[in-house]
Amino acid sequence: MARADYPQPVVELIAELKRLPGIGPRSAERIAVWLLQNEKANPQELSESLLSAKEQVTSCEVCGFFASDHGCSVCDDSSRDVQKLCVVEQATDVLPLERSGSFGGFYHCLGGKLSPLDHIGPEELRITPLLRRVEKSPGMEVILALGADVEGEATANYLAEALASRDCRITRIAQGLPAGGGLDHADELTLMRAMQGRR
Repeated sequence: MARADYPQPVVELIAELKRLPGIGPRSAERIAVWLLQNEKANPQELSESLLSAKEQVTSCEVCGFFASDHGCSVCDDSSRDVQKLCVVEQATDVLPLERSGSFGGFYHCLGGKLSPLDHIGPEELRITPLLRRVEKSPGMEVILALGADVEGEATANYLAEALASRDCRITRIAQGLPAGGGLDHADELTLMRAMQGRR
């Protein structure tokens, strides 16, 4: 006797949902069933929104952040400080900085970080456009807001060397203990960085 399973369209939906980051087989199945059976779900609007976003959203040619037909919300903002440029790994890294309200300059998204094991070298990142931007605005501060992992450190060091001969001031965001975190939960590297970045 054959085992009962979902109809083929549902199996295909589950397979597509499993391809999303952070969605495993059980989560994909739950989402698919919810989309099909819950009266609050609106799969038609979901699919239209997804297609619309895919068609209309691109990467800004200048900074690499999300842009649309109407332009880039960061690059088009004339109230920003033109003498500050924050370099981040991905476009999604801009959002936490913006939400914090702690930075009022411009951004440059590299599109990743150096990772020889994954065959990602300087040529695969948006480093050349970064160097061109810095050359066009002498005296600016370039803030390296990259991850504290090995690849992030390697990328920051590479950028610091590449920018050293340019007319700019290079800084790095401070790293250390998170707000509300205790010393007993911090590793040695985090404690060392917190001590070095003290003010």
